[in-house]
Amino acid sequence: MELADSLVAAKAREYREREPLYAVEAEQLETLPAAFAAGEYGRRDAVWVVRWYYRRFLGDYPDADRRAAEDHFRDNDFETVRSAIAAAVDAADAAAAVEALTALEAVDVPVASAFCMFLDPDEYVVVGPREWAMLRDADELERPYPDPPSVADYERYLERCRTLADRFDCDLWTLYRALWRLSD
Repeated sequence: MELADSLVAAKAREYREREPLYAVEAEQLETLPAAFAAGEYGRRDAVWVVRWYYRRFLGDYPDADRRAAEDHFRDNDFETVRSAIAAAVDAADAAAAVEALTALEAVDVPVASAFCMFLDPDEYVVVGPREWAMLRDADELERPYPDPPSVADYERYLERCRTLADRFDCDLWTLYRALWRLSD
């Protein structure tokens, strides 16, 4: 499959119309970046990002695994969570942001990428097997999804997404929505 700007725009629009989590995602993308940057958020806001990462699969992710990850994240001391998020907000690059976040219990590179997206959706986009596979099918990534992806894998993925967003004159959130729908 070849990606084109018209296809990306159409699939992103389809995501907005059909995906049940769109409204809450859009709301959180409007509010969480400023809240995280200012440190004006609660534990539930941080837990929401972890929940979103897994629940966006709408049942395709094993429920027991999802619940275990969510519960394990709640084991983090909230001040430790706040410190990791603050370090990610202040990070000079994606690697530093992801490394700060993966110091938390239950946060691997994909979940850290979700945090990054909600920290700064203009700079970051979430990674997962669906989005990666779609880019590979479009010959935009060479390797199959590395399970689990490393920080370096995320950096490659992110750079490819940034390049595509520039090519298609869209933001990363739009590209994510298109990739998600294309992988359906």
